[in-house]
Order: sequence, then C-alpha cells, then structure tokens
Amino acid sequence: MEFFLISLLNGVSYGLLLFMLSSGLTLIFSMMGVLNFAHASFYMLGAYFGYTLSGVVGFWPALVLAPLLVGALGAVFERYSLRRVHKFGNVPELLVTFGLSYLVLELVQLVWGRSTVPYGLPEQLQGPLFTLYGTQFPKSRSFIMLLAVLMLVSVWLLLTRTRVGLVIQAALKHPEMVEALGHNVPRVFMLVFGGGAALAGLAGVIGGNTYVTEPAMAASVGSIIFVVVVVGGMGSLAGAFLASLLIGIVQTFAVALDQSAATALQALGFAVTEQTFGYELLKLTISQVAPILPYLFLVLILIFRPRGLLGTRED
Repeated sequence: MEFFLISLLNGVSYGLLLFMLSSGLTLIFSMMGVLNFAHASFYMLGAYFGYTLSGVVGFWPALVLAPLLVGALGAVFERYSLRRVHKFGNVPELLVTFGLSYLVLELVQLVWGRSTVPYGLPEQLQGPLFTLYGTQFPKSRSFIMLLAVLMLVSVWLLLTRTRVGLVIQAALKHPEMVEALGHNVPRVFMLVFGGGAALAGLAGVIGGNTYVTEPAMAASVGSIIFVVVVVGGMGSLAGAFLASLLIGIVQTFAVALDQSAATALQALGFAVTEQTFGYELLKLTISQVAPILPYLFLVLILIFRPRGLLGTRED
C-alpha cells in the first residue's frame, strides 16, 4: 500500500508538470493551428530566468516576472517571425520554430554555460509536506500540483466565461467576422502565442528548481510534450490534462518497478534459463523500458484512435 500511494502521488505531480508544459502548446495549436517545436525552449527559458531573478528579487517575485518575460519573448517571436511565414503553410512554421529551439539552446549555453546551475528551492518549499507510511512527500511537488490545478481552472474560466475568451475562440473559427466587429485578429493570435509561451515559462520556474536546470532540459521533455498533446487529442485542453496524468502515473510506476519478465515467469513456475529464446529481452526490467512506454502509447493511439483520447480537431 505504501509503494502504491507514494508512486501514485509522484506520478500525479510529474503528470501535472507535464500538463503545465503541454497546456501552452495545446492552447497555441487549438487557437492558431501552429505546432510550436520551440515550446520546450520556452520552458527552459522560464527555468533560467527564474534562477537569475531569484538571485535578484527572490523566488516569489520571480515566479510572476519570469513567465511574463518568457511570454513577452513569445509574443515578439510571433509578431516578427512566425506571422511572416504563417501564410506559407505549416511546414515553414515548423521549420522556423525548429530553428528557434536551437537558437535558444545556443544562447542559453553562451549566457549561463553548459553545466547545471544551482537553482535551489526557496525556504518555504523545502522539506516534506507530510509523511505517509514513513515516506516523506516534498512540499515542492505539492506546490506543482496546486499550481497546475489552479492554472487549469484559470485557463478554462478565461476561455469559457470571459469576453476575451469568446473573442479568442471566435477569431479561430471566423477571423473575418471578428475583424469586421473591430477586433485586431493578428494581435489576438500574438497574445495567444505569448500566453502559451508564458505557461511553459511558469512550468520552467517551478520545474527547474524541483528537478534540474541545465541546457539539456528542453530536449529531455520536448518529445514527451508532443506525446501528451497527440495522445490527449490535438487542441484538447481536457485531453492534455488526462494524457499528462496517465503518462505521468504509468511512467512513475514503471520506473519504481525493478522486476524483469524473466523473474515474473520464474515466479509463475516457468523454467527460464540463459538458453531460453529471447532471454536477453526477458532480463530487461520494467524500469529499463519505462522511457519508451509513452512512445509505445503514442503509436497505439495513432493506430486505434488517431484523434486522441478527447480530440475533436481533424486537421
């Protein structure tokens, strides 16, 4: 019972961090139809900005200022780069965001170096929040869970209960009509892209000191973000939330399990020796194959339900 509860809590906290990352990408795609390959780079910028600002103004002001800075950079990128290639189709959009990801990586290494930076937790988030069956659950992961839930509720309320949200959704489906009513549609899209980048930056501020802040952090989560978005359903915020939790929990349990298929078969009474066909594969533990499980899930989703779990968008 102890193993199950602790692994479940760790899986939920990791899944909610994935949701904070993927929600911005989902928002951008659902509103603009743009797959932003540089989205994980905004996450990395959030972590480094949070690290730098924490040393100047403290962590809590940095928690607000760093996402705003990342969002501003995202808005500038959309205004002066992405908007210019938007008329040429999806491939130029993918290429320009792909190039941005490498540009951000090189700039980060020039400014902060190639090694890990000492981005520590603030005093208020250090230590355990509670102890369960003798195992301590850290405050930092609890804070990630709380912030992710608050972010989900806030974004949902913004899109469904405010005039701004109605304008954003209308600009996607009927941009000419919205522009005829006096709204600046390009500015709306710029703010949406900046908002999605800010959400990634927010995830970076709290994820960077909970895990690690280094130049490789964008590459380590970049592919997982796209798995979450595709599995949940392209453009579906609820789908991204469900897929994030599912992948986070499955991967956490898989990492925690240190048993191989050979051991399981031997426990069931089967004779498994070195001469058994495929013995090398049977020796692999579940924790060793854990990194490939999200991609296996992605392949299965694309085969049996290409729209994703809750996806409705067909393009």
